[in-house]
Amino acid sequence: MQNDLFEWPASGLVAGVDEVGRGPLCGPVITAAVILDPARPIAGLQDSKKLTEKKREALAELIREQALAWCVARADVEEIDRLNILHATLLAMRRAVEGLSIQPELALIDGNRCPQLRVPCQAVIKGDDQVQAIAAASILAKVARDREMLELDRQYPGYGMAGHKGYPTPQHLRALQQLGASPIHRRSFKPVQLALQGGQA
Repeated sequence: MQNDLFEWPASGLVAGVDEVGRGPLCGPVITAAVILDPARPIAGLQDSKKLTEKKREALAELIREQALAWCVARADVEEIDRLNILHATLLAMRRAVEGLSIQPELALIDGNRCPQLRVPCQAVIKGDDQVQAIAAASILAKVARDREMLELDRQYPGYGMAGHKGYPTPQHLRALQQLGASPIHRRSFKPVQLALQGGQA
């Protein structure tokens, strides 16, 4: 239930962790970690994909103002190509947790894999629908990555990054065929490899 998020039944400081950008053909993977303040609840938190851009922006501002701690981190394209997208995502998640100004007692990770952390962690499948701190992290990560893709669209025009945010839409695949890969395209992803080889993406 998208409006039935619960507080994880754990004592102490709990960080929610989520990522945005595993599926795109270009740009970084962005992660966030958030420790919410139980004394300052934020209404309307849910999976960032279910929110409008305007609502995400408003909630992101509230999260940054009212959370006990938050951190946005990343793994760049070179790291994605070198490590693979899964391990680059886990690295970015670790950076987000380690970047918090307060060390949590538990980290709840959206998905089915946990990064290596100095604190206990637990994976929560569909966590951004269940755990408020994970939903908050998904919002911060989504807002940060969308803003970055708008800037990258200005740097590398013609691909339509401002619209598709790097995902493999028909428009993006056509642009790859016509323009080739930009410096921020992930060479380890098959559609990019095919475009570089002159094949059909």
